[in-house]
Amino acid sequence: MTATASSAPTVSRWGRRLRWVAAAAALAGIDLTLKAWAQTTLAGAPIEAGPVDLKLAFNPGAAFSIAADAPSWVMLTLTTVITTAVAVGGWVVAPRANLLTRVALAAILGGAAANVIDRAPDGVVTDYLHTGWWPTFNLADTFIVLGATALIIATLIGNSDEREPFSPEHHADDRG
Repeated sequence: MTATASSAPTVSRWGRRLRWVAAAAALAGIDLTLKAWAQTTLAGAPIEAGPVDLKLAFNPGAAFSIAADAPSWVMLTLTTVITTAVAVGGWVVAPRANLLTRVALAAILGGAAANVIDRAPDGVVTDYLHTGWWPTFNLADTFIVLGATALIIATLIGNSDEREPFSPEHHADDRG
């Protein structure tokens, strides 16, 4: 640190990255657990729960069943490439991003990763949240939408770093 640097404790670049990855993994784990529960519990036995019912469905396509007729390997490849791009982008951005941006990116990555993992074995994504007026969806989809919304908000309000401004000299020994 330089003499003008803040004396407040900061989390290292690796610490921010690891927290971001851990948050994404936790969100993916929550959704995958609920998908497993839905497949076991809701098969042939939907649960009426008010505005959002629990009803098992499978989606071979992307959001709103877009490209549902595409070969499953195409959807798996496409969603894996997009998820990988989010992971790489988040890995690069996380060390300097503000908390809202990191949370948003973790939600997007966690949701996308859960859907890719769910799609891998059989080419479909398990959905279980049903409103009757909206296509059936899952918690991972909710994470992606809320994360994208938060990312837009973070972009609009600015992405001020909680640490010092980035400078190549300051971070020359902190790469990776």
